[in-house]
Amino acid sequence: MSTVHRILLIGDDLELSGWLREASSLADCEVQTALGEADALRNLREKAFGVVLTNPISPVGKDLALFKEMRLIRPGLRTIVLAPAATPEEIIAALRAKVFACFTQPFAKQEIVAMTARALEEDNWREGIDVLSAQRDWIALRVTCRLLTAERLVRFMTELRSDLPDPERGNLIMAFREMLLNAMEHGGGFDSEKVVEVSAVRTERAIVYHFRDPGPGFQRDLLPHAALANPPEDPLRHVEHRAAQGLRPGGFGILIAAQLVDELTYNEAGNEVLLIKHTK
Repeated sequence: MSTVHRILLIGDDLELSGWLREASSLADCEVQTALGEADALRNLREKAFGVVLTNPISPVGKDLALFKEMRLIRPGLRTIVLAPAATPEEIIAALRAKVFACFTQPFAKQEIVAMTARALEEDNWREGIDVLSAQRDWIALRVTCRLLTAERLVRFMTELRSDLPDPERGNLIMAFREMLLNAMEHGGGFDSEKVVEVSAVRTERAIVYHFRDPGPGFQRDLLPHAALANPPEDPLRHVEHRAAQGLRPGGFGILIAAQLVDELTYNEAGNEVLLIKHTK
């Protein structure tokens, strides 16, 4: 007998509940709604839910307080926080609390549905993001080399930089994602036992991301699997090398990131990189 995956949505947002019920990736799921916090806690006492999505009109602080109560009832609960807005301090608090993901308005339908589906698939996720230290303008993290961890961290970083206008924010986060995946894949081999150290720093004049992967590093002129090493007359040469090595399609990460930020600098060994975006 197959297991029924249950999703609990708090609040009466008909559009959001419709997204969840109509999504093909959640076709085998049972979506229930709770009228409020007390109703949500009652539902959790009565039956197990794979994922809880908080009330979209509720502030993050209130959601985190509720999450603490819900986790006492269901310790392994995966919670996706939906909120009207979030400050950097609230995003940090959500990271520390081991919230699965966080979204603020305007909500992206496809991203919320995809993250909900990913949450239902994964059991071993809680230790993926470890907060080493954090304050509003300087966050230091240790993250496991897993694609799911990358997806979750990119979501948190997207919300952390809500002070930037689009498309500037989108470009910056795309560069962050590419370098994070590069560190996890080539430095950590997507080995969940290995970690990448990530720092996000906001100064008066710049946004700086620092990545340190667990690999031995590389020489930039010896990267046959990356588009950065392709000669001008053969811009897709790296594709053959990636296929031969069994690597995922891609190889454009460093090249893309370099075009989206103002500075991209590697250390001598090649296992640390700085992304710098000037804001003034």
